Amino acid sequence: MDEVDRRIVDTLQGGFPVCERPFAAAAAELAISEDDLIARIDRLLADGTLTRFGPLFDAEKMGGAFTLAAMQVPEPDFDRIAAQVNAFPEVAHNYARDHPLNMWFVIGTETPEAIDEVIGRIERASGLPVLAFPKEREFFVELKLPVRT
Repeated sequence: MDEVDRRIVDTLQGGFPVCERPFAAAAAELAISEDDLIARIDRLLADGTLTRFGPLFDAEKMGGAFTLAAMQVPEPDFDRIAAQVNAFPEVAHNYARDHPLNMWFVIGTETPEAIDEVIGRIERASGLPVLAFPKEREFFVELKLPVRT
């Protein structure tokens, strides 16, 4: 990442313009061209520096649901199972943890009833049980991770 890439990541973590040409507006704030911004985001996604670029929606406010889920995955199978889990469009993100429950991910669905259905599909695909940890309370933590040189 060069300094422009770092500024893009730092700036866009704080929001993305909602307007007719959001990339043009964001590029103007960054003092680069719209084409350069789009190309840089595409490159950061393609090379794995960024794993996702897009909005975060509150599934519950739209009638849906989400839950934190965890699995105990044998270490030799971790990458294969992670690929299976990540292939589900309902899986928002997936994290490895140094714990007996070593794979944690978030499931978001269009209806609350669909959570159990998705968990069942993941269990059938992986052959492993999935533990669900539904939200009891919500805390707003505006986590921003500055990219430093």
